[in-house]
Amino acid sequence: MRALVTGAAGFIGAHVAAALADAGASVRAFDSNEPPPHARVDDWAKGDLLDPASIKTAMDGCDAVFHLAAVYSYYRRDAGLMLHVNSEGTRNVLAAAGHRRVVHTSSAATCGPVQGRPATEDDPSPFHGPDSPRGGAENLAFEFVDRGVRTVSLRFAPTVHGVGDHGFIAAIAGVARAKGVSGYPGDGTNRWAAVHRSDAARLVALGLAKAPAGSRLHAVAEEGIPSRQIAEAIGHALGLPVTSVDPDDVQDHFGWIGGFFAMSLTATSDRTRELLGWTPTGPTLSEDLAAGAYGTAVRA
Repeated sequence: MRALVTGAAGFIGAHVAAALADAGASVRAFDSNEPPPHARVDDWAKGDLLDPASIKTAMDGCDAVFHLAAVYSYYRRDAGLMLHVNSEGTRNVLAAAGHRRVVHTSSAATCGPVQGRPATEDDPSPFHGPDSPRGGAENLAFEFVDRGVRTVSLRFAPTVHGVGDHGFIAAIAGVARAKGVSGYPGDGTNRWAAVHRSDAARLVALGLAKAPAGSRLHAVAEEGIPSRQIAEAIGHALGLPVTSVDPDDVQDHFGWIGGFFAMSLTATSDRTRELLGWTPTGPTLSEDLAAGAYGTAVRA
């Protein structure tokens, strides 16, 4: 199989490319940046999601597409660019895909917080249109199923963790370093789902091989880790005290990540595991933190 991986220079994309290589695929990267050596790509097509011609050229000779490239910035000044790239970029990739199989990656958070229970693969995303969260990309991707594109949506847990992560957990650990204390919102009972990067990458390859078009898959290893437990693991790893942050002070204390850290974003992957025979084997988030994936102690 010849596979095109958009976003192969990114944290998750590079590991997806390597997992595909492990499965025997020939991998072409599509990214504005050169992929790192551990991505193990055969060639690199430099391009831009907003340039349909470069996407079409990159797909030549490829049997399948793994669409991971996106813009994720939660600063207000970048919000318009994020929505535009995620919406139009996804549209451009799918328009060029023809009848190829496409694994479109998203987040279990695209379902939004589900009242009283974890999100499942049966929960549709409520976000439609380019001005909605993540540019409504998941629902846009499913629109192309009726046009012959064999699309599968794979939702990552809100935190995909491991060495090299620069997402949510890295941001929370950065706040702890800056503040000299590892905080958690309120009573710390709100929970986040998580998955290790290696398990997420392996599932992406399985999703292409086994999931029918129109499927939703969940890359979730831990259904929900209390924010207090996350803060305690960060505090232990960094040698910092752990404390509750009053809900009224969360935004000031954590900055842009505060709104997310105060939410419960839980999800299951029971149906995905049954469908694909996928069993997570990587370290838990607490194990990753204890092993130093997010830095060493700031003091003795």
